[in-house]
Amino acid sequence: MEFNELLEKRRSVRKYKADTTVDRETIEEILKAAQQAPTWKNSQTGRYYVVTDEEKLKEIKENCLLSRNGINAENAPVLIVTTFVKDWSGFEKNGSPTNEAGNLWGAYDLGLQNQNLMMKASDLGLDTLVMGVRDEIATRNTLEIPSNEIIMGIIALGYRDIEPSAPKRRELDVIAKFI
Repeated sequence: MEFNELLEKRRSVRKYKADTTVDRETIEEILKAAQQAPTWKNSQTGRYYVVTDEEKLKEIKENCLLSRNGINAENAPVLIVTTFVKDWSGFEKNGSPTNEAGNLWGAYDLGLQNQNLMMKASDLGLDTLVMGVRDEIATRNTLEIPSNEIIMGIIALGYRDIEPSAPKRRELDVIAKFI
């Protein structure tokens, strides 16, 4: 598939087909694509907690996802909690931040990795939804995520049950300034 075609095809999906699975090899291929993203000084601080167990999926959907996210991810067969190791990316060896961004570099790096993850999923015929509205403490406790990692979001992964509507695109001159 051409890159531009892939960009146009990828959508945030809020309804997944019931009774489907995604095999481990496919998930690993998607995660390997995520790891190909550039990171600050090649620090590779992104971490992924892949949930496929039915009971654990139910627990996270009911207790960790807030607002409509539990409904949006209702039939998703995979949830991937994305985190990064804090105080590493964007920091010097002595622990001082390289610049004013500090831990924002870890978030930036993870965002690049998550973009690769979502594009690879789309390339393989799967769909995703990034959910940032979640209960951080419940998520951390449920998956035993260490305190030195910052939880950024949860990505639902599966096969769409409906065709999402075309996104509303802004004109280029609204989002770019050429100097």
